[in-house]
Amino acid sequence: MDKGSSSKRIPVKQLDIPLNRDLFLRSLIRELSGTLEDLIGIEDASGFVSIVGQTIGGHINSEYKKALSIPKLSRSELADVLENLKSRIQGDFYIIEQDDNRIIFGNRECPFGDYVKDRTSMCMMTSNVFGTIASENVGYAKVVIEEAIAQHHSECRVVVYLTQTGESQSQVGHEYFGVDD
Repeated sequence: MDKGSSSKRIPVKQLDIPLNRDLFLRSLIRELSGTLEDLIGIEDASGFVSIVGQTIGGHINSEYKKALSIPKLSRSELADVLENLKSRIQGDFYIIEQDDNRIIFGNRECPFGDYVKDRTSMCMMTSNVFGTIASENVGYAKVVIEEAIAQHHSECRVVVYLTQTGESQSQVGHEYFGVDD
C-alpha cells in the first residue's frame, strides 16, 4: 500500500460515479455526432445519422406491425405508434394536433437528454425514424423540425406531413417516399 493512501478507501465498485450503459451510450452518440459535425460539417453529419435513423425506423416499423398483426399501420395507428415509440425510449412526445394531412408533435424531453444540446445532427434520428415509418405505411411523409431542444428551444415541435400539399411543399424538411407493394 502507498504511504499516502488511506486504509479506509471505498471499494471501486461502490464509488458513486454517474456511469451506466444508458449514459455511456448517450455520451458515445453525442461525441460521435460532434466529431462528425466538426470534421465534415453538420449537413454531412446529419446525412450519416439519417442512414442509421432510416434503418432503425424500418426495424421499429416491422416490430409494431408484427405486434399488431397487420401489414400496414392505419393513419390513426401511425400517430399512436410514433408517440408510443418515443415514450418507450424516454422521450416526452405528445400530439398537439392531427388531421388527414399532418400530425404535429410537441416534445418536452429528448430521449438523448441534455446530450443532444448543440448536436443538431442527432435530430435526424427523429426525422428519419418518423419519416420512414410514416412513408412505409401511408406512402409519403415530410418531416419538419420547427423547434428543437438540440438548438436550445424549451421543447421540440415536429410536423409530420402525410400528403403533398401546398403547405407541406412550402416547408423546409426531409421527404420520405414509401415503396409500393
